[in-house]
Amino acid sequence: MKIAFATEDMKRVDAHFGWARNIMVYDLTADSFSLEKTHTFDGKLEADGNEDKVSAKIEVIKDCAIVYVADIGGPAAARVVASKVHPVKSKDMESIEDILAKLKDVMNGTPPPWLRKAMLKGQELPVDFES
Repeated sequence: MKIAFATEDMKRVDAHFGWARNIMVYDLTADSFSLEKTHTFDGKLEADGNEDKVSAKIEVIKDCAIVYVADIGGPAAARVVASKVHPVKSKDMESIEDILAKLKDVMNGTPPPWLRKAMLKGQELPVDFES
């Protein structure tokens, strides 16, 4: 499963989705996690009504199941959800590695329904026509 993080310092979830200079994408399995790619964004990223900056970010997270952000505006959150990515607001600028470690532990236990759904992103579900 791929997980994205909006970050400025490349260590913590410390960026608003639309204003983030970096989106880090990790590959997470039940056993490990690894950085897949860091996407860097330039230009004016502050709140200005320019939705192109959001489109570019949605494009880089479209294969992700979850995106962690410090904050996200309503219209951007709706577009992220429409792309079948689950946005999660992170509290207190959590460490990316801590979040990944917690997710890995939860995946190995009994994940909540929203996480089970995210874990299935991109997989074909079996169809049982007999039932």
